[in-house]
Amino acid sequence: MNLKGTLPTLILQVLAEGTSHGYRIAQDIKARSKGVLEFKEGTLYPALHTLEGEGYLESFKQIENGRTRRYYKLTEKGRKELAKQREEWRKLAQAVTLILEGA
Repeated sequence: MNLKGTLPTLILQVLAEGTSHGYRIAQDIKARSKGVLEFKEGTLYPALHTLEGEGYLESFKQIENGRTRRYYKLTEKGRKELAKQREEWRKLAQAVTLILEGA
């Protein structure tokens, strides 16, 4: 199934629930989707950098278990964008359901 373009929204959703680093974000998405959605570093980190550049995220470095990790945090602008994306997703899902169910 092609879900191109959904990764930024999924990242925003994970970060709406708290600050996290890239690897954990990817693991959360995979776990919540029961393994259906899995994003590799080559996809995840460019999306994180784009979201940060657009002002939806802020990042900072922190040491965890002796390793420096970059953590990401949702901004107020990111919260507003997530609300907008959720609504657009609901409309899209509803329209696809209507077509698939023959309504």
